[in-house]
Amino acid sequence: MAAGATGEIALLDECRQGDPEAFARLVDLHEGMVFNLAARLLGDAEEARDLSQEVFLQVYRSLAGFRGASSLKTWIYRIVVNQCRNRRRFWKRRRRDRCFPIEDLKPADEMEAKARGDEAPGPLEALERAEQARGVQEALLGLSFEHRVILLLREVEELPCAQIASALGLAEGTVKSRLSRAREALREAMLRRAGRGDR
Repeated sequence: MAAGATGEIALLDECRQGDPEAFARLVDLHEGMVFNLAARLLGDAEEARDLSQEVFLQVYRSLAGFRGASSLKTWIYRIVVNQCRNRRRFWKRRRRDRCFPIEDLKPADEMEAKARGDEAPGPLEALERAEQARGVQEALLGLSFEHRVILLLREVEELPCAQIASALGLAEGTVKSRLSRAREALREAMLRRAGRGDR
């Protein structure tokens, strides 16, 4: 068994025994992923912070029933996606539109770059990246929720299709065909945004 898997099992055992420090370590390991995925799916950083707390509350309450059929991270992805889907349904019933402040993700992105040892971008490059990220996020928010989920899990989280299938409870072939349609939908949305969609 891989060392990482062994460590995960030990951490889960400690959490199930009620060790608060172990659960705090679990949260530390996954909170960046949970927040960033929720923020990109919901289009609202404040809502994502609130939802992240709900996700970890559900994780805590459900740990006893987690049997390890998938990795812990895949299981948490599933919880995030389901919570976001429920939140969007709640908004839709109340006809509530959201606007995504892309700058709220910037600190997390910078921390990830620093952890990888990347050099900080210059001011012009940072501005260009922010503009590009804003454009992609706006295009993503114009897609269906299911297409957005598939794209974010594959292109941002870099999950293999098999792991996405496990996280979403779908057949791997369904994931691949939905991913293809989602990429095409995003491409068309970006073209429209650039004013070239009528060609």
